Amino acid sequence: MSTFAPFKASLFAAVGLVGLSLGVAQAHPAVSSQPWGTTPDGQPVRIVTLKNDHNVTVRVITYGGIIQSVETPDRSGHVQDVVLGFGDLKGYTVDSAKGGLFFGAMIGRYANRLAGGSFPVEGKVYHTDITAGPNSLHGGKKGFDKNVWTLEKTGTNGSGAYVTLRLVSPNGDQGFPGTLTTHITYTLGDDDALALHYVATTDAPTVLNLTNHSYWNLNGEGSGSIEPEVLQLNADSFTPTDSTSLPTGQIAPVAGTPLDFSKPTAIGDRLRSNDQQMMYARGYDMNWVVNGVYGQAPRLAGKVYDPRSGRSMEILTNQPGLQVYTSNSLDGGYAGISGRAYRQADAIAFEAEHYPDSPNHSSFPTTELKPGQTFDYTTIFKFSNR
Repeated sequence: MSTFAPFKASLFAAVGLVGLSLGVAQAHPAVSSQPWGTTPDGQPVRIVTLKNDHNVTVRVITYGGIIQSVETPDRSGHVQDVVLGFGDLKGYTVDSAKGGLFFGAMIGRYANRLAGGSFPVEGKVYHTDITAGPNSLHGGKKGFDKNVWTLEKTGTNGSGAYVTLRLVSPNGDQGFPGTLTTHITYTLGDDDALALHYVATTDAPTVLNLTNHSYWNLNGEGSGSIEPEVLQLNADSFTPTDSTSLPTGQIAPVAGTPLDFSKPTAIGDRLRSNDQQMMYARGYDMNWVVNGVYGQAPRLAGKVYDPRSGRSMEILTNQPGLQVYTSNSLDGGYAGISGRAYRQADAIAFEAEHYPDSPNHSSFPTTELKPGQTFDYTTIFKFSNR
């Protein structure tokens, strides 16, 4: 099966696969857009607000395609933001100027690492910026997270409230070949599912790996550690790395390692394990190979539950991998919306994507995209309480 085979089901069907029959009156989703400042180089930025009738609110900014906030009720109906972020544009542009921890951002052209910043396309080797030790991380010095996206359209339909953003990346951008046109549609459904639908095309052969880098804390932004949260992953194997976080090319079983989340397990139980993989990453920062067939309908990749608030989130995707990252680089140097400093293990990221460094490993699912093909993937974050 081609990795970039079009996703046949509509977004409505994808979200409907995980919908709940709520037994309530017809919901009325809403969407609005307002100015949200200008970048240091003078580009205007907007913030788009998506709402449903269950007190779930999602805010997306056109700078970096960033998910700025996700507000959702706990088991008692108390609404809190559950993603880390900033209350104004300056917080994001200052982070970008530092090199960036990618708060809530859309990542491209190539999410995760490329060995030595190099990658082959049809026999020719290309180079992008070295940004993480000896390797490239998340698309070079000015990846998709540091661009202002075009607000293409907003609206409501049978799936919920949505916004579509567009970015045209010219040939040679950050060293990548081909002019790439990317659309991402964020849809907040009446079933409390936030769907991210990525579509991209190119005019020349290239490589592509797109994801979102939101930092989640189901007990609430700024509330402290996610170690009590309970995680389960639908993945029997992972891609081991070397000391620079590059995959070795192997696919290894998770059984018998701290990466085994086949059963619900508190994140903190093995977070400080002396396992070599854990020591390399200083926590969790690995790619799990999601069970099931990728490139078709989204399947369950994982779920996380916070026993303090009762909030639960399922992650569904038709991507082949899921990078799980326990915010190991947060060191108290950032204060978020709440004004509280963000520290290590204050959040967890679920980056549904292709495997790291795939262009340099022929045994991994291909990330090549050619003219006439469409990169078409969906990731869903679905919220509930118990």
